[in-house]
Amino acid sequence: MTKLVLTKEKYEHLKRLSNDQNIIAALAIDQRGSLKKMLAEGNPNPKGDEAIITFKECISEELTPYSSSILLDPEYGISASKKRDENCGLIVAYEKTGYDATEIGRLPDLLPNWSAKRIKELGADAVKVLLYYDIDESDDINDIKHAWVERVGSECVAENIPFFLEIVSYDATNDDVKSAAYAKVKPHKVNDAMKVFSEAPYNVDVLKVEVPVNMAFVEGFTKDGVEPVYTKEEAKAFFKEQADITHLPFIFLSAGVSAELFQDTLVFAKEAGSNFNGVLCGRATWKDSVPVFAKEGETSCRAWLAEHGKHNIDALNDVLVTSASSWEDKVTVL
Repeated sequence: MTKLVLTKEKYEHLKRLSNDQNIIAALAIDQRGSLKKMLAEGNPNPKGDEAIITFKECISEELTPYSSSILLDPEYGISASKKRDENCGLIVAYEKTGYDATEIGRLPDLLPNWSAKRIKELGADAVKVLLYYDIDESDDINDIKHAWVERVGSECVAENIPFFLEIVSYDATNDDVKSAAYAKVKPHKVNDAMKVFSEAPYNVDVLKVEVPVNMAFVEGFTKDGVEPVYTKEEAKAFFKEQADITHLPFIFLSAGVSAELFQDTLVFAKEAGSNFNGVLCGRATWKDSVPVFAKEGETSCRAWLAEHGKHNIDALNDVLVTSASSWEDKVTVL
């Protein structure tokens, strides 16, 4: 079986990002534009970047004692990175947030005054970039994206730091990713993209990916009146296919679903035979604290995080212990 080859330094970085079982139980708070908008809603006196910087500090201080690592951005998250628990690893985002909606292709871009070298010097244990990717888009568009990922991978090899690639699938012909029509093609979009970026030229160490189905259309998970797109067995087959399509460690993103649904999804993945290696979970953990911060202030937000945020992480960690697999089995160290 093919294994990911890691240098000793990369291996040690991955260990710092993981819990004692070599499972990545990471907290994501690298949101920028979308989080600014969320914080502005209900806040009668927005003060520039102060709110988003302070909010990230609150998340880092209150929740990193219970997370194996935290994902932050260098635009608003540097001070938060310095307030994390001493046992919590650090992943830093390298991409610009969002994409230019006036151009076709959702093309990615890097932060102009950052590099893998500078991110490592910041104290990070991994570099992360997010890529919007439609496996069925034109070769011209996707070749640009392939070269972009190769470029970041090469930087990470040069700096001897793990490279996390976050793939967010979409359909260039259908913007409604929550529709039943998209649910039908999602397994192909997610899994085949993983297959592409598992190839050697990209030098990816960990894939951060969506689950391969829309759980809202899985038999037994649908709301009243919603017609399932997949039976439970069909959905499980897609989870197993996802696990078998890559030799790389991979972790799930929460995609903003509720904490409860995300936890149920991880249990479902385990039942399907998926050997996923952890999570990078953001909004499912802390999103309900945003209006508290905006309307009631920092003290109330910290109180919410200390109670409800901690509960969400504890519950997620309990699920990971029984559902996720160690990435150790997928790697060999030089």
